[in-house]
This record gives sequence, C-alpha cells and structure tokens, in this order.
Amino acid sequence: MFARIAPKYDFMNRLITGGQDARWRKIVLDRAALPPNALVLDLGTGTGDLAGEVAHRHPDSRVIAADFTLPMMCVGRRKYSTPQIAWNAADALQLPFPKNTFDAVISGFLLRNVADLPRGLSEQYRVLKPGGKFVSLDTTQPTPNLFSPLIKFYMRVVIPTLGRLFTGYGDAYTYLPESSENFLRAERLTAHLAAAGFRKILYERTMFGTIAIHWGEK
Repeated sequence: MFARIAPKYDFMNRLITGGQDARWRKIVLDRAALPPNALVLDLGTGTGDLAGEVAHRHPDSRVIAADFTLPMMCVGRRKYSTPQIAWNAADALQLPFPKNTFDAVISGFLLRNVADLPRGLSEQYRVLKPGGKFVSLDTTQPTPNLFSPLIKFYMRVVIPTLGRLFTGYGDAYTYLPESSENFLRAERLTAHLAAAGFRKILYERTMFGTIAIHWGEK
C-alpha cells in the first residue's frame, strides 16, 4: 500500500495536515535534544523528511534512514542526496544494528503500523545508547470534545475522498483513519514505553488531540 502511494505521499501529507507536519517534525527534533556528532536512527523513515530535518538542523550528525518500503525510500533519496543520510532496508521488529548504537531513535507515523508493538519498542530500546532519546510522532485517539463530530467526518470522509481524488487509491487513505482509531490512546502508549524500559516518559498532543508526540530515555 505504501509503495503504491509513494509518489504522492509528501503532497498528501502537506494537504491533509494543512502543512502542520513540518512543525511536528521540528518538535520531534527539539525533544530528541541531540548531542554533538550524534548518530540518529530515523525508523520507518518513509520519504525521509525526519532524516532530512536532522541533516538540516544538525550538520555534524549522521542519520540512518530505515524502512522496509523501498519505493518510499527511493523518493526520499531523490530529495535528500546528502552523504550525511544512509538509507537502509530494515524491519522495525528485527533491527539489523547492534545494541547501544544510537544517540536517538526517532519515528514519524510508525508505531501504529507495526505488527507487534511491544517487540518494536523493545528493539528501539535495545539499539539506543544508555541515556539515548526515543521520540515518536503518531496519530492517536482524541479525547471526546466539541470538535469530535467534525474530526470523525474529516478522518472518515474528507481524507479518503482527497486520497481517491489525488492518488487514485482511496483504500490507502481509508486505512489512515481506521488505523488511527484502532491505535492506543496517548495515555496508554506511555505504559508500553515504560514496560519496554524507557524512563522520563512524557507526551504532548496537538491537532485537536489527534496527533501525539511521545519521548523518553534509555
């Protein structure tokens, strides 16, 4: 599915988030608090926008951009041809890296897509150095509020319609609201992070409560 929508993935992200995804990536990097000469894993990198943000803001860093949807990474490599970013085919449930490797592991819209969340978090914990930072950006179920009916209409009707019009793959953009509504609430995800071993766990919501950024430390 992600391979099919790869050519229009960036355009659709800008469209359905009103361009807010760029701001969220900046927050991810703020929370990562990278040290000088950091080695960073951008897991589930997709078209590489988080990796590109690292390269832009921290030119002394090195980034491994990892995903197992190769057409997405091909789009990313055309955008970010810098040698600062190394592109790597990898499975989030069985990372091909030694333990205690990275200063930070960051991800954007990865966690709700992994088949085994505890294992995925355990792998990220394993490859982090002691004191290393974990930061995740993903969708979450919003707490009920006055905007709830509008949010459901936007997620269930508007996004699939835009996806069908601009990509021809309405099913992919039906998956987005379905996977979001079936994913853990932000509060519950913190318990999974603690179970994986992370400490100093915090999170913040944005976009009317539909987006959550979690961070913690090994």
